[in-house]
Amino acid sequence: MSRSLLKLLFLFITAVPLLAQKKYNFDQVCERTSVQVDPKEIPKALKTADSLYMKAQKPLDKVKSLLLSAELYHSSGEFKKSLCYGENAHSLLNQIDDAEWQSRVNRFLAKEYRLVGLFERSKKYTRQGMEAAKRITDVQEKGEILGLLSQEMAYYEIEQSSYPEAVKYIEQSLNFFGKDDQDNKRAVAASHQILGDIYLKLKDYTASENHYRKAESLLKTKCCVLGLVYNGLGGIRLKQKNWKDAEFYLKKAENIADSSKSLKLKQAVYSNINDFYEGTGDSFKASLYALKYVRAYDDLTATNRELIFKSPEAPVKPSKKNAQISIVKNTAIVVLLAALVAILVFFRKKQKKQRAKFRNIIRTQLQMIGSRSQTSPLKTEISDFSNISVEEVDDRAGEDDKRKNESLMMTSETETKLLELLEEFEKGKLYNNKNMSLSFLAAELNTNTKYLSYVINRHKSADVKTYVNRLRINYIVDKLINDDKYRQYKISILADECGFSSHSKFASVFKAVTDFSPSAYIKYLDSGNQPDKNTHFHENT
Repeated sequence: MSRSLLKLLFLFITAVPLLAQKKYNFDQVCERTSVQVDPKEIPKALKTADSLYMKAQKPLDKVKSLLLSAELYHSSGEFKKSLCYGENAHSLLNQIDDAEWQSRVNRFLAKEYRLVGLFERSKKYTRQGMEAAKRITDVQEKGEILGLLSQEMAYYEIEQSSYPEAVKYIEQSLNFFGKDDQDNKRAVAASHQILGDIYLKLKDYTASENHYRKAESLLKTKCCVLGLVYNGLGGIRLKQKNWKDAEFYLKKAENIADSSKSLKLKQAVYSNINDFYEGTGDSFKASLYALKYVRAYDDLTATNRELIFKSPEAPVKPSKKNAQISIVKNTAIVVLLAALVAILVFFRKKQKKQRAKFRNIIRTQLQMIGSRSQTSPLKTEISDFSNISVEEVDDRAGEDDKRKNESLMMTSETETKLLELLEEFEKGKLYNNKNMSLSFLAAELNTNTKYLSYVINRHKSADVKTYVNRLRINYIVDKLINDDKYRQYKISILADECGFSSHSKFASVFKAVTDFSPSAYIKYLDSGNQPDKNTHFHENT
């Protein structure tokens, strides 16, 4: 448990009249990047915080106890509750005239919303915190809080890709912290870690590593910031293709990420480890970490959606004095939520129309490809897919006269039954199986390869490779259109999802079917453009 929490509990247990104290010892409750509290002690600490709130007579005392609860919930990974308590503390700020605690509450909410990816909300509270911090009379306290809030502004600018502005805010934070202040080591380390991230994005690897090293030298124990430092050093080695050193640093980062509750850290580390195994050619391990990355991304997305669309229950009851204020505030929240839902419904309808257009476009393109192959359906050697997966499939051995002879040996009932089985096959997802081949599919449909090859060539106007690859691309296109999270995945993950053995083969087939590279197609979907019916797409080069 942190030093300040232990001190607070000691005072409470020994019945020291807390309310008579001029100032609580909460200065280090909010550790600069995260609160490190033994999980076993959190329930007891929460009970103490609740007791403090019940005994509190002044608004400032209530703010302090609510913020303590918010910090404890943060340390246990319950962001919804931590934000709920933080917002309750914020609602009382207009009743107190204490610049330090006004800035502390705003800084906590800014950090919390940033950690769950809600950067606009984070910016709002950061601005409010800065305005309050300017009125703090204690120079050291003022510098510490302004330094932390400058970090939050840097995070916002990074999210907007405004890297020069982000650098200015971090340099400003270092000036606020001061060079010789030993109490701010972790905060200073965090500033250097952020600078390391920025210069890594700018491909200035020397400057990036220098800042990571400065951060590492200041951190003596495991924490989220140190995990990000090791992940950054591993990222530099990945760019340099120094696989040995990359593995060394990424293992250190993974060790911290696995024991951390930070989904952002997990997402960043698993992404880099996936890149490492892709770079070293270990497809199996790359796919394992791709799944870990996806889980972390999905968990973070689910948390964000829950925080946006669900109004959490208030943990404390408002006093009679504040009842009218609460009613007005709740009414405003209801109105805002109703407006938000209306906007959401509008955009959902708009997206559905756009998606319908995209489906029509893709169907038209596939029909064009099919019509081209119908002009000579049995000449599969000129197929667009003659050199790409499905791997190890060779159904081109038959020539026109051979296929005609084989067809004579097949009854119309057998041909009809095979077509019905293929329709069932198209409705499932078996075509995404990486072991898919002509012989594999024939075994699944309980027929022989000659009959199957003939039916697919005649009725699907394609060889088996082309036929299966179209089904795979149709599947992944449908996912990209209807499920936004797929647009966040790496191309290698999309390739694995629909059965391709490599990133390059998937990209080749995808472009052959859609006239888009996967990345260009995702950008086009995200842009929200509405193409006309005759649009013919080409990848930007």
